[in-house]
Parts: sequence; structure tokens; C-alpha cells
Amino acid sequence: MKNRISFTATLLFIILLTVNSRSYGQPKKVTDEEVKRIHDKAITVDTHCDTPMNMVRGNFDIGKKQSSGKVDLVKMKEGGLDAMFFAAFVGQKPRTTENYQEAYQTVHQMIDTIYSQVERNRQLASIALTAEDASIISKQGKRAVYIGIENGFALAKDIRRVEEFYNKGARYITLSHSYHNDICDSSTDRAKPEHNGLSAFGRDVVGEMNRLGMIVDVSHISDQSYFDVIKESKAPVIASHSSVRALANNDRNMTDDMIRALAKNGGVIQICLLSDYVKDPDTTTIRYKKDQEMRAIYNEKWSSMNEDQKAEFRKQWTEIREKYPRALANVSDLVNHIDHVVKLVGIDYVGIGSDFDGGGGLSGCNDVSEFPNITREMLRRGYSEEDILKVWGGNFFRVFRQVEEYAATAHN
Repeated sequence: MKNRISFTATLLFIILLTVNSRSYGQPKKVTDEEVKRIHDKAITVDTHCDTPMNMVRGNFDIGKKQSSGKVDLVKMKEGGLDAMFFAAFVGQKPRTTENYQEAYQTVHQMIDTIYSQVERNRQLASIALTAEDASIISKQGKRAVYIGIENGFALAKDIRRVEEFYNKGARYITLSHSYHNDICDSSTDRAKPEHNGLSAFGRDVVGEMNRLGMIVDVSHISDQSYFDVIKESKAPVIASHSSVRALANNDRNMTDDMIRALAKNGGVIQICLLSDYVKDPDTTTIRYKKDQEMRAIYNEKWSSMNEDQKAEFRKQWTEIREKYPRALANVSDLVNHIDHVVKLVGIDYVGIGSDFDGGGGLSGCNDVSEFPNITREMLRRGYSEEDILKVWGGNFFRVFRQVEEYAATAHN
């Protein structure tokens, strides 16, 4: 009897070993040809970069390979990236009439700059507005450029601006950023919650975005705000650049309960490539301490700095990072987050949102040209071609289509 139980247990273990080969099996040998074939077959999308901040600062040309920036059309082609969401980002300031207007104008300036950059390089890229556009533009041998808005602060308290920005080409809004705004509470504001989640205006914003076919982005918002959005939204939502809190204990990341709720909603978490969101940092290093000092200055003074002061601040922070280099999380650490989501809720609810040019960058994947390294690591762990195609775009575009379908139904 004991031998029979032992045999059964051994057989069960072997079965489990096969099913969970991504974690427990022997790593698979992967060829460059296999990586290229599968990566090229995918309609790949990165749902968040902050490159427009570079675009509006000087003589940046997205059609030329940049020495410092992490995203341009040349690097996108090299990395087999078909589509990118460029974020029109606005930081948070005191909610005055003047600051609302400045944020509103900044979003328009960034979106106008995206359009002008794409027009200048129309042989290399096209503006994308629908879920289907990525595939259409890719078949033309060009990159698809989508637009998102990071921080609903730019809406002020004017619900009409949601449709205005949609008509201008924006296809998602990240509801908040580092601080509470009129829509909802932020995940990183150290002040006490202002709305205890989503505000009444925030509920209107979510409803209006659903009506228009605009994707609701829950990255940066507080846990309670998130669960309010899940309850409120009639269409699936995304976290455009967030990772897993069970693996990196950061308030910007999502808990297992949040990920389960996201899967039930039909949404998708786009794993972020910012190192501190991928792996807990070593808090004993000089670099970490200097970074914390600079972040404190940013949080307290950035909104009141003039352009010269901001340029000097960026220069100082760059010098610190060059003087005190740190060990970044790597591609294996990133794929651990994908593994976690897959084990928790399945393959259909995870993708990639780099946050390049906004802090994103890992060892082995420090700009968009190195994206095939993620495909390589997934193949090495035993992910199938179908799995990889879902992670690189299939899951996100499913959500995008469902958001469009809901809006079409709501109009009828």
C-alpha cells in the first residue's frame, strides 16, 4: 500500500512538473531564429512611454536613433515593436485655475508635438486610433503611434474635456499620477485620502470614457480607487505600466486581489520595466539614498521650478546616476512577474508597459531595441508561441476591442 501511494505521489509530481515547466522544468534551449520568428509574428505593443517629454524639450527627432533616449522609431524597428503608446504627461500642482489651464495646454502641446513628429516621419510611422490600426500600420512596414494621457489632472473638473481629448486622438487616460486629483486618490500621495477612492466626478469620467470607447488606465491610482473603478467601469480596464506587489513591494504595483479583480473585469496588467517596480531595491547603497534625496526634492519643489531650475535638477540627477551606478533588475526578474500573473489568473491578463523615458529600464532590456530579450526569456521558460503572442499584444488589443465594442453598443 505504501509503495502504491509512493508511486502515485511520484506520478503526480511528474505531472505537476510538466504543467509548471515555466518554474520547475529544465530551461529550454532557444535559438536566435526562433526568437526572431515568434517576435516578428506578434503584433507587439508597449502601452506606456514618456518620450513626449523629450520631444517638447529641444531638437528631438523621433525618426533618428537617439543616443540617450530609450524610444525612437529606429529603435522600435530594431526591437520589433509594432506599436507604442506615447503618454502626454502632466505633473500635479495645486488645483488653481491657472494650474488647471497650464496642464490643459501642456497636454495639447504634447499631443500636437506627437502629431508633428509622426508627420515629419510619415514614411516610418502613422498615428493609430483603433485597435485594428496597429495591424494595418504594421503591414505597411511602419510603426503605429498611439496617444495616452497620463494624469486626469488635465481635465480639471470639466467632463467635456474627456471627449475633447478623445477627438484629439487620446485613447486612454491614466486617472491620476503621484498625488490625489479631482478624479481619485493616488497610490503614492502621502497625504490622507481625499475621496476614499473614486470621486463623484471620477465616476462621471469613467462613465464618459466607457461611452466614448476610451480605455480607463488604473496605474498610479490608490487601491480603493482601483476597486471603485472596477465596480464602476462597464468595459475592461488596463494598468498601462504596473507590476506585481507580491514580488516588489511598491504601492505602484498591484496586489494579488487586485489582479484577480482585473481578470474578472477582463482587463490586463501591463508589466512595467522600472527596476524598483520589478525588484525591491537595495536600500543600503549610496545610490539609493541619493535617489531618495532627489525624489524628495522633486516631490516638494518640481511644480514651482522654472525651466532653468528643472534643467539643472535633471542634470544633477543624471550626474548622481552616472557617479553611483546601481544594479538593475533584469529580464528574468521581469518575466517572474509575468509568471506570477499567469499562475494566479491565467495567460490572458498580462502584457508589457515599459515606462521608458520615464524611469523604465532593466539590465538586458534598457530600451525598445532590446525587447526580443523578453521573448527569449519566455521561450526559455517554456511559454508557447500562442502565449507569447498574447503577452506582446493579443491580450491588450482584446481589451481595446472590447472597449470599442462597448462604446458602439452604448451608442445604439
